[in-house]
Amino acid sequence: MSTYENIRYDYAIPSGSGGALVHIKTLTASSSSTLSFVDGSSDVVLDSTYRTYLFKFINIHPSAAANFSVGFRDGSTAYDAIKTSTAFYAYHNEADTAAALSYYGAGDLAQGTGFQQLAFELHDDADQSCSGELFLFNPSSTTYVKHFMSKAAVNTDPTYITNSHIAGYINTTSAIDAVQFKMSSGNIDAGVIKLYGIA
Repeated sequence: MSTYENIRYDYAIPSGSGGALVHIKTLTASSSSTLSFVDGSSDVVLDSTYRTYLFKFINIHPSAAANFSVGFRDGSTAYDAIKTSTAFYAYHNEADTAAALSYYGAGDLAQGTGFQQLAFELHDDADQSCSGELFLFNPSSTTYVKHFMSKAAVNTDPTYITNSHIAGYINTTSAIDAVQFKMSSGNIDAGVIKLYGIA
């Protein structure tokens, strides 16, 4: 067995180490400009109750072609916490004529205050959407920066599958008290986002 066969490329929680998912809140989009999870409102918890939070986004469908993105709030009223991130993706088309694995410079940030892309180039065809997950680590810490990582599957272009991977940190020692999802343009026409704490 090669060394590479022993490497796991998922975010599974090891058996016997705890890690039960505790459902906190589900938001459903319906031509929504944003979907926001705010600590202390509508039964949302984003504090020291859990060290790791997991957002699962399911069948996110845009009102127009756009990128699906996330912003973090660090105690103000704006979702503009400073982030540095990196991005790469793989793609393959239905005709089996194009495929690649590539760094994606347009998807990363360097001390940026804008929203972080999670899924690239969603299209608004009736049967197209994206699904994936975003981990946020220890958002209530006032000592360390806050790490996040995401992966998503996107039907795009319109006959391509894209698998996007994002990782980064929110460069603040202030607590993150809210997380907001939106499209780079237009609305989230449909879809569900579920928030879990990892016990």
